[in-house]
Amino acid sequence: MRLTEHLKGIEVFVSAADAGSFTAAAAQLNLTTSAVSKGVARLEARLGTRLFERTTRSLHLTDTGDAFYRTCTRILAELEEAETVLAAERKEPAGRLRVDVPVTFGRQHVLPLLLNFTEHNPRLRLHTSFTDRFVDIIEEGIDLAVRIGSIDQLSSLLAHLPIGQERLIFCAAPQYLRQRAPIINSLDLDQHECVMYGRADGSVSPWHFAGPDRQIERRTMNGRIIVGSGEAQVQAVKGGYGISQLATWMIRDELHRGELVEILPELSTSGLPVSLVWPRSRQLLPKVDALSRFLARHLTVIFEDH
Repeated sequence: MRLTEHLKGIEVFVSAADAGSFTAAAAQLNLTTSAVSKGVARLEARLGTRLFERTTRSLHLTDTGDAFYRTCTRILAELEEAETVLAAERKEPAGRLRVDVPVTFGRQHVLPLLLNFTEHNPRLRLHTSFTDRFVDIIEEGIDLAVRIGSIDQLSSLLAHLPIGQERLIFCAAPQYLRQRAPIINSLDLDQHECVMYGRADGSVSPWHFAGPDRQIERRTMNGRIIVGSGEAQVQAVKGGYGISQLATWMIRDELHRGELVEILPELSTSGLPVSLVWPRSRQLLPKVDALSRFLARHLTVIFEDH
């Protein structure tokens, strides 16, 4: 079978999966519903597996179909990118731009920059995912990702650019501190309410204390309030429910407005590194090159503030 026939079958399959029905896919592709249904059936016959579970009212991917769908969308995106680059013969960023960012950091600091970048590059189509899980950049077709954490084991297929490092501080709302005993040293924290970060597995992230010679001591505190969201931690601390240890990038505005104040500054510590990561195979694409330089220029300022 010719390559064009393979691609036609893949396009019909992806359109049906995206649209959720053969009828909607047919309208998008300017085909009949019967043509779409037969195209999917031929593809399933060629692959020897069922890609969809069909009922009279719904169309859902099977597990095999879902895996095949992810591969097909990546292939189609790469083909589109190749056509865009070859046809343009220019330096202007264009085409689909897939970016993955951490949830809280992405919403607070990266998304406004991405929207600004896209506004000034109208030939781009932005697709941003927000996740704190490990993302396989190559497998999932990501053009550029923001990573918080170690990149020591980074694949040789990926390039990276460090943009800063977190600073972790102890902080509380002024109204909480006015009603409680003074905090002179780290031992005093045991007598205070603590707002802690809880992981999905039920464990609680320890606090980091700067010890002698800046050695880091980790202590798990008995927090009365444990939440699984950095933004929820900030809200609880602002509400006067206790003390927390937070990254300064998360509470920069609250500190400037006086809604939160730093305590025990001598015990502040460095947190995780923050980096931009992208596939080496895409680093010469105008969209990836321009975005990496744009984000590095603006995000670095966040970590220079503190």
